[in-house]
Amino acid sequence: MIAVAGRRVLTVSALGVDVAIRCPGERVPAALTRHYGLMRTGRHPPRVMYTIGRSGRVFVLRRDGRGRRAAGDVGELVLLLDRDLIIRLQHRRPDLYFVHAAVLEAAGGAVMLVAPSGGGKSTMAWALLHHGFAYLSDELAPVDLTALTVYPYPRALTLKSDPPPAYPLPRGTLCTSRGFHVAPTAMPAPTRRTPVPLRTIFFLDRTVDVPPAIQRLTAAAATARLYPNVLNGLAHPGQGLEGAIRLSRHVPSFELRAGGLTAAPALVSAALRSLPPC
Repeated sequence: MIAVAGRRVLTVSALGVDVAIRCPGERVPAALTRHYGLMRTGRHPPRVMYTIGRSGRVFVLRRDGRGRRAAGDVGELVLLLDRDLIIRLQHRRPDLYFVHAAVLEAAGGAVMLVAPSGGGKSTMAWALLHHGFAYLSDELAPVDLTALTVYPYPRALTLKSDPPPAYPLPRGTLCTSRGFHVAPTAMPAPTRRTPVPLRTIFFLDRTVDVPPAIQRLTAAAATARLYPNVLNGLAHPGQGLEGAIRLSRHVPSFELRAGGLTAAPALVSAALRSLPPC
């Protein structure tokens, strides 16, 4: 991170798009470095530029010198930046099919965890990282529909609440009003930095009072569950429906009723063993 006119500049590369973030003070650069640190790069010039300022007690976020979005604290600021960056990436990389999902890797294949916001993707990913899975992303699955591969988006894994006692947070976890941000360098598993072949998709059901179970889905049922989680459907044929159909036809999918997480790692591992190797 370099200093420019009293501000620090964090430069990151996401999906080949170079991004610069000008940050004030000490706390904001430290928080963003923990959140995006594994994506840091020294390349210039950036294709997207964010500037963070202060207006009284409020942080002000601008992109490419335009707009003005306010955040009351560092947690809200990180959330605003995250959301806007994902939208910018969709504009810059329309060739990729963006799914709202967490992504891990096991035995050379990508495992996609799909659920609506608040549906437990990050918590499930955090649990599986303790059982031999590697990390790609906890929020975004950028898919190459031709090669059926998933690109990594290795910013910090963010948990909205404390994880189960069996999976404690590591020392140095960034705590904000929006949750706990676990840097990839602090995870109990490695992080993949190159695209990984998509091996399977799990659709999560975290209903606590339902017995843990796993069920193979038909392509039609998988398409119906996948399509609502596509972020950039308008950039693809059939408003993205054709992409969902392609993935569901070529990638095995399961419904995972995980309950309280205790049985989930064994269920996921058993499902993976039932599939042919990558």
